[in-house]
Amino acid sequence: MTKKKDSIIAMKSSEKLYNFLESTHLHKKDFAQMIGVTLSYVYNLIDETIPFSTRSTTLERIAVVMDIQPEEFPEYKIPQDPIVIDETTEFIREKQKEKKLSTVQFLKAFPRKQRLEIVDILRGARPIPLDWEEVSVIAQILDISKEEMYDFWEERLRQLLQTSGFNLENNKGLAQALFSCTRDYVYKNK
Repeated sequence: MTKKKDSIIAMKSSEKLYNFLESTHLHKKDFAQMIGVTLSYVYNLIDETIPFSTRSTTLERIAVVMDIQPEEFPEYKIPQDPIVIDETTEFIREKQKEKKLSTVQFLKAFPRKQRLEIVDILRGARPIPLDWEEVSVIAQILDISKEEMYDFWEERLRQLLQTSGFNLENNKGLAQALFSCTRDYVYKNK
C-alpha cells in the first residue's frame, strides 16, 4: 500500500512540474541548470522513471523557479532549522514583483552559469555575491540604482569582515576609509 501512495505523490509532483514547464515554455535544459541538476534527471522526474526528489535543496530550488512554496510538494520535509530570508533577498523579491517579472523571466536575464546562484539567493540559501560586478548585474536587471544596491553590498561585506575576525569597532578608521573609498568609486562609475 505504501508503494501505491508513493507513486501517487510522485505523479502529482511530476505532473505539477511537467505542467509548469509546458505553460512557461521553459526548456528542460534551462530548468536543469537553474536547479543544479542534469537534464536526464529532469526527464526522469517528469517521466516518473525515478521517484520525485525528497531532497530539500532540490525541492526548494524547484519551488523558487516555479514561484511556489516548497511545502506544495508532498515530498518536502520542513527543515528543523528554518530558512531565514534576509533583508537583501526580500528587497530583490520586491523589486522583481514591481517589475512584474516571473522568477523564470528574472533568471533568464542572467548568464546560464549564474542562474543557480541566483536561485540559491532567492531561496535564502546564500547571500548576495561579494563581487560588485555581479551585484551590479542584479541591480541593472531590476532597475535598482547602484547607490541603493550599494548599501546592501556594504552590509554583506561588513558581515564577511566580522566573521573573518576583523573587528570593525577596533578598526573603525580603517573601515570608514575602506567604505568611503568604495562608495566614491561606485557612485562615480555609474
